[in-house]
Amino acid sequence: MIRSVGWRPRPRRERQQTVRRRRLFALGLVGVGAVAVAACVLRGGSEDATSGGAAQPVPLTTRTAPSGAPAPPHRPAGNVRIAAVGDIVMGSLPDDLPPDDGASFFDPVEGLLTGDVVLGNLEGTLTTSGDSKCEYIDGPNCFAFHAPPSYGRRLKDAGFTVLNTANNHIDDFGAEGRRDTFAALRSVDLPFTGRLGQITVQRVHGIRVALIGFAPDRGANDLTDIPAAQRLTARAAAMADVVIVTMHAGAEGSDRTHVEPGTEYFLGEDRGDSYRFSRAVIDAGADLVVGSGPHVMRGMEFYKGRLIAYSLGNFSGYKVLGLGGTLSTSGVLQVTLGADGTYVSGRLNPTRIVAPGTPEPGGDAIDLVSTMSEEDFGPNAAHISDDGIIRRP
Repeated sequence: MIRSVGWRPRPRRERQQTVRRRRLFALGLVGVGAVAVAACVLRGGSEDATSGGAAQPVPLTTRTAPSGAPAPPHRPAGNVRIAAVGDIVMGSLPDDLPPDDGASFFDPVEGLLTGDVVLGNLEGTLTTSGDSKCEYIDGPNCFAFHAPPSYGRRLKDAGFTVLNTANNHIDDFGAEGRRDTFAALRSVDLPFTGRLGQITVQRVHGIRVALIGFAPDRGANDLTDIPAAQRLTARAAAMADVVIVTMHAGAEGSDRTHVEPGTEYFLGEDRGDSYRFSRAVIDAGADLVVGSGPHVMRGMEFYKGRLIAYSLGNFSGYKVLGLGGTLSTSGVLQVTLGADGTYVSGRLNPTRIVAPGTPEPGGDAIDLVSTMSEEDFGPNAAHISDDGIIRRP
C-alpha cells in the first residue's frame, strides 16, 4: 500500500485507545469506568498473559485518584532498544553438538546481542526425552532437533531476554520434549513466547513491552487465522506500551529470498501469507514485526511507520542446517522504539554462519536485504545504507 501525501502515524496512545474502544464496544462495555486485564507475573521482571493454563492471574485495574477522578493514564518515557535474530540451532543430540558444551558458541557475536529486549527464534527443543516425529514420517524431508536442556543457560548467558517458540520444530519430540524445553528456559529465568494465547510482557525502564509469536503450526498462535491474530494483538496493545510480533512464515530454501504475494507453501504445507499477516497485526496495534522461517534473509519495509523485517534467516545451525550463499547470510537487527512504539532508529549488523554452523560478524546481509527490500516493496521499502542504518522511506 502506498501512503498518501501528508500521512503521519497516529501516536501510540491514540491507537491503543481506538483498539480498546472497539473491543469494549463489541462487548457492550463502552462507558464502563474501569477495565481489567489479567497478567501472570513471572520471575525476572516478565509477565505472561495467556488464554489458558494453570497460572493464577493477578488482576490489574485502572487507578482512581483520591478526588474520585481517574488517575492520569500510564505514560512512560524513554526508549526501548531491541536486538533480534532469526533461527537458532546450537546442534542436535547425540553427536552434532559443539565443543565445550556450547559455552563459547556465541562468543564471536556477543557484542551484537545487547539491548533491553534481545529476541531469537529457538528452532528446536531442549530435551533428552520424547519420541522424534521422524519415527512417524516417511521420506528424507524430516528433521528433528534436540539439544541438551543445559543449553538454556547458554542462551541466557549469550544475552537473550526472550525466545520465540512458535515454529515447526518446537514439537519435534512431542509433548514431552515441549514440556522439557519450557522447563529448561524457566529454570534459568529466560522467558519465551509463541504458545496458543500467550502474550509475554517484559518491563523496560517502566515501559511494558509485549511479545507474541505466530506460526502455522499446532500449539502455536495460528499465523493463518488473521482475525484471531488481530484479536490477540489488540489484547496485547491494550495491556502494553510496545508490541512486538514474531512470525515463523514462508516457504523454505536458498532461492526463497523474495516475499511472494499471497499464501506460500512448502512441501504442501500452508506457510501463511506473511505480507497480509504483517499489515493486519500492525493495524491491530503491533509496533514491530520480526520474521523467520524461510532459512534465508528477506527484505524490510515500513507500513504505517512500523518496521516489518520479513525474515532474518538462520543465525546459527550447528551441523544440522545447510550452509553456503544465502543460507549462511544472516544478521542482527537492532531497533530503537519510543515508549509509544514509534520508530526511532535501526541498524542491520551483518553476520554469517561459518562451518560447522556457528555465527560470526561479517557477510553480505546488507546488500541482500537492501536489494530485496527495493525489489519487493518499492516506495515502502526500508532504506538501508552501506553501514546498515535503516531509515524510513
